[in-house]
Amino acid sequence: MDPDSMGLATPADVLQVATVLEDCVDQLVVLGKIMPVSYEGRPDADEIVGDEIGRIVDSQRQLEQQFSQLMTARQDTKFSGAIGKTNRLTQLDQDITAVSGGLKGSNQFFTRSLKQSPLTSDNLEKIQADRAFVESVMVEAQSELAVSGTFLSLLQSVLSEREKKANLQQTILREEEGRKRIKQLQRLKLEVRKEKEVEIQNRNEMIAHLKDQLQEMKAKTNMEGKYVKKNSEVQVFQTQKRCSMSEQALREELEALKVKIDEEVRVNGEIESFLKTHQRELEEKVEYWMEKYDKDVDAKQHELDVLKASKAQDLARLQELTKLYAEYEQVVVEDRIEKEKARRKAEQEAIELQCATKLQAWWRGVMVRKGLGPYKKGKKGKKGKKKSGKKGKKKKK
Repeated sequence: MDPDSMGLATPADVLQVATVLEDCVDQLVVLGKIMPVSYEGRPDADEIVGDEIGRIVDSQRQLEQQFSQLMTARQDTKFSGAIGKTNRLTQLDQDITAVSGGLKGSNQFFTRSLKQSPLTSDNLEKIQADRAFVESVMVEAQSELAVSGTFLSLLQSVLSEREKKANLQQTILREEEGRKRIKQLQRLKLEVRKEKEVEIQNRNEMIAHLKDQLQEMKAKTNMEGKYVKKNSEVQVFQTQKRCSMSEQALREELEALKVKIDEEVRVNGEIESFLKTHQRELEEKVEYWMEKYDKDVDAKQHELDVLKASKAQDLARLQELTKLYAEYEQVVVEDRIEKEKARRKAEQEAIELQCATKLQAWWRGVMVRKGLGPYKKGKKGKKGKKKSGKKGKKKKK
C-alpha cells in the first residue's frame, strides 16, 4: 500500500508540509486578530455587502453570456455542413452542461446570500469558530507531523467532522420530518375539530328537532286520547243501538217463524191427506197392473212358444237349403274348372298353331334363300314358276 494513504511521509515531504502548515496557522492567527466580531454599525458595511453581491452578479452575467454564446455556436454548428460536426456538437453539449451547472450553483449561492446577510454577528461568530477549529486542527497536525512524521489526527478530524455533519443533516431531516408531521397533525387536528364542531352542531340541531317532535307527539297524544275516548263512546252507543235493532229484528223473525210453523203444520196435514188418497189410488193401480202383467206374461209366453216352434222349423229348412247350396256350389265349381281347362287348352292350341306357322314360314324362307327342295335353280320356266310360286306364298302370308 502507498505510505501516503496511511498518514506516513518522507522527511522532505514532512518538512515541506510542516512549512505549509506553519504558514496556514500564522495566516489563521492573523485573520483571527484582524476579523471584527460584527459588521453592524460600521459605515462601510453596505459597501462590503454591495461589493460581494456585485461580484456574484458579475460572475452570473459572465456565465449567462457564455451560455448564450455556446447555444448560438451549437445552433450554427447544427445547421452547417462542416466536417467533424458530431464531435463539435458533443463538445458544445458538454460545455453547455458545465455552464448550466455553474449557472445553477451561482443562482443557489446568490439566493442563499440574499436570504442570509453577512452583516449579522451570527455569521461572523460562526466564521470565527470555524477558523479556530481549523487553526487547532492545523496546530495539532503540525505538532504530530513534527513529532512522528504522520498526520493521522488531521484524517481523524476530517472523519469526525464528516460524522458530525452527517449527524447534523440527519437531525435536520428528522426535525423537518417532525415539523411536517406536526403540521400534518395540526391540519388533522383542525379537520377533526371542524368535523366535531359540525357533528356537535348537527347533534344540537337533532336535539332541537327531537324536542320539537316530542312537543308535537305530546300534543298529538293528547288529541289522540280525546279522539279515542270519544270514538269508544260512539262505538259503545253504536253497539248498543245495533244490539237493540238486532233484538227487534230477531223478535220479528221469531214471529214470522211462528207464522211459518203454523202454515207448515197446516200444509203438512193437507199433504198427508193428499198422499193417503194418492196412495189408495196407487194401490188400486198396482193391483190392476199386476193382473195385466200376469195376462201379458201368459200371452208373451204363448208367443214365445210359437216362435220357438217356428224357429225349429226354420232351422230344419235352413239346414236343407244349406246342404242344397253346397251341392249346387260344388257343381258350379266343377263347371268353372272344366271351362277354365277348355279355355287354357284353346289358348295353348292357338299358341302352338301360331308357333308352327311362324316356324314353317321361317323354314320356307330358309329353303328359298338356300335354294333347297323345289326351290333349286334350274330353267327359266322353272324359275318363273318358282317366282310366281313365291309371290303366291307371300300373298297368302
